[in-house]
Amino acid sequence: MKIRSLLIQLFTSAILLGSCSNGGSETTSNNENISISFSGAFALYPLAQKWASEYNKTHPNVRLNIQAGGAGKGLTDCLSGTVDVGMFSRGITDAEKAKGVWWISLCKDAVLPTLNASNPYIDSIKARGIKKEEFKSIFIDQRPRTWDSLLNIKNGSKQKIAVYTRADAAGAADSWASFFGKKQENLKGIGASGDPGVADAVKKDKGGIGYNNTLFVYDNVSGKKNPGIEVVPIDVNGNGKIDADENVYADLNTFLDAVNTGKFPAPPARDLYFITKGKTSNKAILEFFKWVLTDGQTMVREAGYVPLPADVINEQLKKLEQ
Repeated sequence: MKIRSLLIQLFTSAILLGSCSNGGSETTSNNENISISFSGAFALYPLAQKWASEYNKTHPNVRLNIQAGGAGKGLTDCLSGTVDVGMFSRGITDAEKAKGVWWISLCKDAVLPTLNASNPYIDSIKARGIKKEEFKSIFIDQRPRTWDSLLNIKNGSKQKIAVYTRADAAGAADSWASFFGKKQENLKGIGASGDPGVADAVKKDKGGIGYNNTLFVYDNVSGKKNPGIEVVPIDVNGNGKIDADENVYADLNTFLDAVNTGKFPAPPARDLYFITKGKTSNKAILEFFKWVLTDGQTMVREAGYVPLPADVINEQLKKLEQ
């Protein structure tokens, strides 16, 4: 009897130990540190950082490593497996889809033509604007050579038009070129690296003209334009002046409203994306994607972007479930 009693006690202890061990294993699994890597578009970087910071408050075990480097780098890194997720800021081509690119839309922003705030003809440029065909001539044909010639001003200062463009493969460059029916490789000008590079070059050159993503033109906190840079108003209807409904650049909120309502043309307004090589099966990534399309959407506007319509968000959520 004593032996039988001892065996029962040992068996019971084994069950209890096994139960505790399994419980501990589940806890470790649930609290396992997870790392998800991102690279790509400068346009999406500020919002991705904000999402990461907020997500980490409720998912402290998930580490989101985010690096900007341009949409082209995000695409290359994603397809090569260097990162888990690419940040992308232009339309996805059929060739890229054929390579296995899978995506979800996140929000909208825009690329704006920019010039130096000390341009000697700033008032004339703001009143007149520049037409689509004139932008094409400046960025593709590199003519006219001076602001005086563009504005038809005689006896002016002969201020040279200095064109700046992206040296790296960039969604901003492709979106800007798409506005007048071209691609990034067609753009001419002095190459600068990244959004910061183009913005800095324009700020330093009184005759400079370039293009930048929204948050490199406007300060997200104050809503005002960043010092040293101005927007080149687009003469959308081509009538030689900026009409009241084309004058949408006073501050960030006014501009975001124009993107949302279509007063600012698309392109260069565009959707922003997360991309993966094929639809990811990583549950941690899919959970984060679902979060940015639900809870994360409440931060889009305050971060300086335009939220997607509810029906588009629902389409993206369905993609996660397929």
